[in-house]
Amino acid sequence: MAEACCPASCGELLQGWLFGGEKLISCPINWFSCVAVSEGHASADERPRMRQMVELLLEHWNEPAELSACLRIEYQSTIPIAKGMASSTADIAATAHATAKLLGKSLNTTTLAQLCVKLEPTDSTVFESLTLFDHLTAQTQIPFAWQPNIDILLLESRQTILTEEYHRRDRHQLLLESAPLLQQAWRQFRIANKYHDNYRLGEACTLSAIASQPILPKPRFYQLLDLVEQSGIYGLNVAHSGSVIGLLCNSHQHDMDNLRWRLGQKPISDYYPQIHPVKMITGGVR
Repeated sequence: MAEACCPASCGELLQGWLFGGEKLISCPINWFSCVAVSEGHASADERPRMRQMVELLLEHWNEPAELSACLRIEYQSTIPIAKGMASSTADIAATAHATAKLLGKSLNTTTLAQLCVKLEPTDSTVFESLTLFDHLTAQTQIPFAWQPNIDILLLESRQTILTEEYHRRDRHQLLLESAPLLQQAWRQFRIANKYHDNYRLGEACTLSAIASQPILPKPRFYQLLDLVEQSGIYGLNVAHSGSVIGLLCNSHQHDMDNLRWRLGQKPISDYYPQIHPVKMITGGVR
């Protein structure tokens, strides 16, 4: 048996039109999909994309396709699905690494990313460092060395959005219209990375979230923006193709009790009934 885990993402730090196409930077957090691959018969509850990744890998390594039938995939995941939290990316990336370990094959991150996008739009949680990534083609991969130390209050709504459904929508004109705001966000992100500045990072994320609002609106978004301003936290980020929102903060520096109390009041609590304290972490498969 071989095992591997890949983290979730609390939406994206940035996502939108950059360098002639849509790009993103994921926000890896300490929730995981863990996959075990062993010799045996298929498990009834495996997720379809996991098996598709095994088949894609066998083709990539020029191994017989029949070998797939001899491999059993089991998993445990703490990642909600269809919320914009990179659950499927975590599933297939962890499956890929576990399969590679079991079969004694090498699998670098660039190859993993290229394989993942063949199956579906992919989050940059597959990379250890924060990475600007073309999630549709894997052709753009720009890593950043800084790993921010940030706590997140993750607001989970009841709304589910399938990533495939989001990408089927005609968003092109809206993406182009939001591009100037995304350029500002990208500029602030690079400054934040250069000076290791959490407040600049929060500003970059907030700008990207504002740019995303006409494309996929979040309920009570502007009320949450007011809360960010009033509480003095770093900022907020969103799942640009999902429904979760992250409030970026420092649990030792900011008044978390007051923040939680305000989030628990109506009407915010009607739309975001679950609040999870999570931590931004390094990405990559373990």
